[in-house]
Amino acid sequence: MSNKKILQLDNVGINYKRKGGFLGLDGDAFWALKDISLSIYQGETLGIIGRNGAGKSTLLQLLAGILQPDRGSMQKMMEYNASLLALQLGFIPYLSGRENAILSGMLMGMSRKEVEEKLPQIIEFSELGDFINQPVITYSSGMGARLGFSVAHYADPDILLVDEVLGVGDYEFALKSTAAMFEKMQSNKTVVFVSHQTSLIQSLCTRLVWIEGGKTILEGEPEPVLAAYLDALEKHEHPNQNA
Repeated sequence: MSNKKILQLDNVGINYKRKGGFLGLDGDAFWALKDISLSIYQGETLGIIGRNGAGKSTLLQLLAGILQPDRGSMQKMMEYNASLLALQLGFIPYLSGRENAILSGMLMGMSRKEVEEKLPQIIEFSELGDFINQPVITYSSGMGARLGFSVAHYADPDILLVDEVLGVGDYEFALKSTAAMFEKMQSNKTVVFVSHQTSLIQSLCTRLVWIEGGKTILEGEPEPVLAAYLDALEKHEHPNQNA
């Protein structure tokens, strides 16, 4: 990891208008992110941890440029492109695996030409064979996961945003996909990584950010941040243990 900062978030918030009242009017604002502050440095693997509903996926969508902040500042120190590696991003059930691979790759920032050039590799990596020409609606969940991961694997952005995708598909493909991501993360690529798998976080991440309730709780070296997070989880699960 270099000391070159790519991005700085300060007190960022994102809200969604919730429907309410007659005909869905006059809804209140739901703040998916309330107060997020963090830094991203070139070449690091930054882990984002937190319980379900903490705002982790929303944060990745913000970093990918899919969402814009409603308050706070998001300062880029250099120009970059970021791709969100989320399984089956943009898949349309009645289109074939091949057609979905092209669309999904374009959503991840590749041009149509780039996706088409990489299609043979994507198809080979996915191990779908002739099923690549069948509608995705006919796929099992494991087949869909394999195609989604394979497309995402061949995207090559400046910042790779990984949302809970390691270990997908059947057992053999899970090993293959995990090994592929390990290699990508250890090749000096900038990665922001969301996962609940403690072992992966410990082995891959150079820094951690813990968010809860849409707020940054702690940012720093993996060991103390993870320890604080796990301790908070334990106390939440057993709130009366010291009573």
